[in-house]
Amino acid sequence: MARELVLATRNPDKAKEIRVLLSDLGIAIRTLADFPDMPEVEEDGQTCQANAIKKAVAVAKHTGLIAAADDTGLEVDALDGRPGAFAARYAGPRATYEDNCRKLLEELKSVPVAARHARFITVAAVALPTGEVRTAEGILEGVIMEESVGSGGFGYDPVFLVPEIGKTLAEISPEEKNRISHRARAFLKAKPIVQALLERNQAVGA
Repeated sequence: MARELVLATRNPDKAKEIRVLLSDLGIAIRTLADFPDMPEVEEDGQTCQANAIKKAVAVAKHTGLIAAADDTGLEVDALDGRPGAFAARYAGPRATYEDNCRKLLEELKSVPVAARHARFITVAAVALPTGEVRTAEGILEGVIMEESVGSGGFGYDPVFLVPEIGKTLAEISPEEKNRISHRARAFLKAKPIVQALLERNQAVGA
């Protein structure tokens, strides 16, 4: 059987990052762009784990292939954990990256930098077509800036400062981001899960 994995995303930025993170597995990596008939999976979970599991299971069942999905939340202490699992649609269901960053900065405009501690949390879920699913989590601690800095990355990267390196995620190279990011940490843990499920799937189909 072919060693294939479907990434449960239509986001080209996210797919590009994950492809790099899993590149050493020597597998064919596809995305939902290869499955235009795949229905949208409503991300209505209250947690990143719930959303990631829902997406991975749905895509695996639809495609008949092992699927990997991730969901990322941004928890800001000064906002009592908001936007949390709703980070991608914080400014509305069709919000752009800039819309979301603008809303976040507006809500924090009276909060001093010293009180802007936040963290990204990514949950990666890997599912078999049978419905079996496993998860892994990655966390990156940081501080929300007072304005956007840097032109790289996507999402909240321009406003998320990583104190250890003194830069936002939008100021560093893709290679450095893939060493330290929440998504990188989640998929580093998920990599052996993908490998184990691929091997098991091959054994079943042999």
